[in-house]
Amino acid sequence: MAEILLGAHTLTSHGVKVFKRHLYDWLILLVLILIDGLLNFIEPFHRFVGQEMMTNLKYPFHHDTIPFWAVPFLAVLIPIIVFAIYYYFRKDIYDFHHAILGLLFAVLVTGVITDLIKDGVGRPRPNFFWRCFPDGKAVFDKITGDVVCHGNHKVVKEGYKSFPSGHTSWSFAGLCFLSWYLSGKIRAFDRRGHVAKLCIVFIPVLVAALVGISRVDDYWHHWTDVFTGALIG
Repeated sequence: MAEILLGAHTLTSHGVKVFKRHLYDWLILLVLILIDGLLNFIEPFHRFVGQEMMTNLKYPFHHDTIPFWAVPFLAVLIPIIVFAIYYYFRKDIYDFHHAILGLLFAVLVTGVITDLIKDGVGRPRPNFFWRCFPDGKAVFDKITGDVVCHGNHKVVKEGYKSFPSGHTSWSFAGLCFLSWYLSGKIRAFDRRGHVAKLCIVFIPVLVAALVGISRVDDYWHHWTDVFTGALIG
């Protein structure tokens, strides 16, 4: 009987009804997207960087191991694919819709919080020197002692967004949500000692951790940026 009820709640039969019932939730998601987009256009706080502070900011500047476009793929698209596979077998539109809605809220709220802190703190990245002075010739204000950057404006702007790590917070938000989702579906915590199930549950978290590690290895973030990003996510 339960299987019949589950099969009755399909995208075709109940999809529009479920969407209308949660229309305001989707509108809030649109607002979050607009806010996060606006935060990426705002100039972050330019924290004072004196000559003696450059010692820890001279790490090499090279491209990301995991580019920015790959983060939505890992943190959003892959979980949605898992939700879709579950829906394909169970035909439960309520589960499918709520899982996607919860995932997007988790990721977007995390994104807004992360970008707000980034803009407010303005912490220089470990590779800030080469962003600020791509030719290797450092210039400092004779009065204040602050840096006088002559690098590309967009590159310098991103150089003030080290804390916290957005790659890490987004990855932990989306993949930890997937981890909890999987733990519920495979009943990993039903006290029967399913160690193999726990391994499955921890795979998304491990992937998120590897994303965070890559940010330190690429010298785009300090370890404290990644640790804080993981906590936020």
